[in-house]
Amino acid sequence: MFNNILLTVDYIAIVYFVIINVTYIILNFVAFFSIRKNQLKKDLLDIDKTFSSEFYKPLSIIVPAYNEQETISENIKSILKLNYPEFEIIVVNDGSTDNTIEKLKEDFNLKTFNREYTRDIETEEIKNIYKSLSYPNLVVIDKENGGKGDALNAGVNVAGYPLVCNIDADSLIDSQALLRIVEPFVNDWRVVAAGGTVRIANSCKVENGKVKKVNLSKKHLVRMQVIEYLRAFLFGRVGWAGLNSLLIISGAFGVFKKKHLIKAGGYNTNTVGEDMELVLRLNRKMNKSGRKYRIVFLPEPVCWTQVPEKLKTLGKQRKRWHQGLGESLFYNFQMFFNYNYGTSGLVAFPFYFFIELLGPILEVFGYISIILTVIFGIGGEGVVLLFLFSSIMLGILLSLTSLLFEEMTFRKYEKTKDLITLSFTAILENLGYKQINSIWRFIGLYKLITRNEEWGLQERNSFEE
Repeated sequence: MFNNILLTVDYIAIVYFVIINVTYIILNFVAFFSIRKNQLKKDLLDIDKTFSSEFYKPLSIIVPAYNEQETISENIKSILKLNYPEFEIIVVNDGSTDNTIEKLKEDFNLKTFNREYTRDIETEEIKNIYKSLSYPNLVVIDKENGGKGDALNAGVNVAGYPLVCNIDADSLIDSQALLRIVEPFVNDWRVVAAGGTVRIANSCKVENGKVKKVNLSKKHLVRMQVIEYLRAFLFGRVGWAGLNSLLIISGAFGVFKKKHLIKAGGYNTNTVGEDMELVLRLNRKMNKSGRKYRIVFLPEPVCWTQVPEKLKTLGKQRKRWHQGLGESLFYNFQMFFNYNYGTSGLVAFPFYFFIELLGPILEVFGYISIILTVIFGIGGEGVVLLFLFSSIMLGILLSLTSLLFEEMTFRKYEKTKDLITLSFTAILENLGYKQINSIWRFIGLYKLITRNEEWGLQERNSFEE
């Protein structure tokens, strides 16, 4: 019986690894052809002419900040230099315990401002609203701590423009990014939300709030995340969007139509995955209203963010992400296998539930089972080779495919040395890093079940350091 149980677990894990790796390899190809098609359209599009017309849409950029004294000024200076006809920046200091608000006052010459706004979404108390005397389009909200979702909701209430864009305080965005990410709203009335690509800024050369040169970090942990971001954040999301099944827009860089965001109820303050939960709920609300709509993902607009450089900090982040995934799915479970939501309900939602959310159970027990299978000599070499092929070899193929398509489309890493290093990283991440990640996600699933919410803090460094 013990032998049969081990072999059953082995084969279930093998099927799981085949499904997840083959699915993302297919999504890579869908994303690749979608990106090439969009690049051809981009070459024909006169972006400046589009936004010089009367049809451009002004937007409010919301930057939630909690203990971001190291990066907040660089971030704001970067946004102020963006190429866009008309925008305002709303920084929301969410009860920081460091010198974030003091640094904002000092660097941007803030004065108290009596700005009228409607409280469409309930939030924690706003203590003060400031306006910069140096930059007329910069507004700072100082409020009681309520979490990132609550800070974003406060920004939405104060926002004066029809589009709202959320950007993390530890991020920088390219100068043309706003023009690119808003373009779908100008040319397609159905678009209610759009997301951009998140890339890793660690070790990049930054001057005056701009990424001047893309460098590859010398730290192995950061390199592993570079491959991971290419695979999941870039090609994975472009692939889902190509199948009209996008369920997540990164909280680091997304744009929404304000009226639809408010109708959906704003950001959920009871989850650590407020970005994904909002997109799922927006899908539900828009579908229920009967209005035609689109939620799109664009790979060209780039947001650069700092990622953890220490294993402990990264572990906390991944546990939190997985917990947020589970909360988002459960809050919107009525989409599960619901044909009314098309491929989102019939394909993407079940995939995220069975493969992404519950996957760590199969991964962790699968690794344990195959080790015991080898130790006790059960099932022969065939099952072991099948397991290694499905979990390791297909994983390596997926990562190398993502890297190859990156080189064929955007080519952010131009040095041959960097490409060789990333190729070796794509192989090595499957031999330890992914297994550790499985354990973190497994713990995140446990925290979801026990309702143990712990945010944890990431250590920030000045970008120019």
